[in-house]
Amino acid sequence: MSATAASVIGLAAAPALAVTTWTVKPGGAVTGKAGTTKVADTTNGLSATCTSSVATGTLKKGGGLAGAGIGTITSLAFKGCTVSGFTASVTIRGKMPLNAISYVTTTKVANMTITKIHGMISVSALNCTATIDGGTSATAHNGMVKATFSNGTDTLKVPAKGGNLHVYNPSSGCGGAIGNQDAVNFTGGYKFTPKQTITSP
Repeated sequence: MSATAASVIGLAAAPALAVTTWTVKPGGAVTGKAGTTKVADTTNGLSATCTSSVATGTLKKGGGLAGAGIGTITSLAFKGCTVSGFTASVTIRGKMPLNAISYVTTTKVANMTITKIHGMISVSALNCTATIDGGTSATAHNGMVKATFSNGTDTLKVPAKGGNLHVYNPSSGCGGAIGNQDAVNFTGGYKFTPKQTITSP
C-alpha cells in the first residue's frame, strides 16, 4: 500500500471533531433589567454608580445554532448614574453580538461574550465627556466584555473582569480624573423577559 493511500485511509478512520451547537427557547425580542450597575475607570479608581440598567436585543431561536452571534444587544441604557456626587450619563448603542462560548451542564450556565461595544460617558455639570471602546482606538467598535447566562436565574451577568474596554479622548472638563486609554469595565446582572433558556447541545 502506498503512503498516500494509507494516509487517506487513516483520515477516513479518524473520528470527526465534535461541533458545539446551541439551543435557545423561546428566543426573539428580549429585555434584560438590572439593578445597581457600575461603570468603573479601573486605572484611576473612579466609578459611575447607576441605580439601574436595561439591555434590549434579540436572541435566535431553536436548536443547532452556532454560538457566535447567538443574539444581538442593540442598547445598554444606564439610568440614575452619578460620579462623585455629579449626575452622569452612559450611553452604549449599536449591534453588539452576544456570543455563546461554552456551557457548564452541572450549573446550567453558559459562558458568553458581548462584542463590538462602543459608547459615551458624560458628566454634564463638569462638561466632561469621553468615548468608550475596545483596546485599540476610539473608533474601532471592538469593545468586549465577558458574561455568563444562568438558566436557573434567567440572568445575564457581566462581571468586573474579563473585558478590553477603555476610555478615549476625555474632554478638558474631566480635569485629568479620566485619562486617555484608561481601562474601564461595567458590572451588572440583567434578568431577561420573557424567560429564556440557552443550553448546549
